[in-house]
Amino acid sequence: MPALPPIPAPVTLPIHESHQRFPVRRIFCVGRNYAEHTREMGGDPTREAPFFFTKPADACVPSGATIPYPPRTADLHHEAELVVALASGGRDVAAQDAAALIWGHAAGNDLTRRDLQAEAKSARRPWDMAKAFDHSAILGALVEGPIADAPITCHVGDRLTQSARLSDMIWSVPEIIAHLSTYVDLHPGDLIFTGTPAGVGPIARGETCTVTVGDLPPATVNLA
Repeated sequence: MPALPPIPAPVTLPIHESHQRFPVRRIFCVGRNYAEHTREMGGDPTREAPFFFTKPADACVPSGATIPYPPRTADLHHEAELVVALASGGRDVAAQDAAALIWGHAAGNDLTRRDLQAEAKSARRPWDMAKAFDHSAILGALVEGPIADAPITCHVGDRLTQSARLSDMIWSVPEIIAHLSTYVDLHPGDLIFTGTPAGVGPIARGETCTVTVGDLPPATVNLA
């Protein structure tokens, strides 16, 4: 009988100003949660309920890393997002109780193979390979505690590509958590990318992309 493969190392993320690390269980992402981005992608922000997709935990990349340009794409896009990290979970969580589940927050970048996503949409196929690929979840160091309304930006090099405020979200963070918990049991270690503002666009080989959310540590990635 062949030897079993080694057990993969757990995925953990740095915590700002701490030697401890945050263990990641799963990554959920919200689609089209800013009105202008919804219009940008051809949707109607007045009608859509929140919808979700996932990334594998090992797609996480800490800020400052250099990653290879992903294969099978010629149109890699950035998506600046606030990321929520959960300390506890539950099912059918009420929106008024959702904040109690949150451990902290991070700046994030939901990298997307936009051409693969467009092909999948046109063929009415799942678009997992457009989102859930290696090195596709860039995260700044996590910060414990709540976050108030704040600006969210993305720069590709020195060029500002995305600029909005967290208060521009269609669905608030507690509403997102409550809605997601009607689909799955949430658990400690789950991360939720909460959607991106308008202005998503390409990152080329050799470029650096930086996402900021208020005073959170930035999420920066370099493309080889």
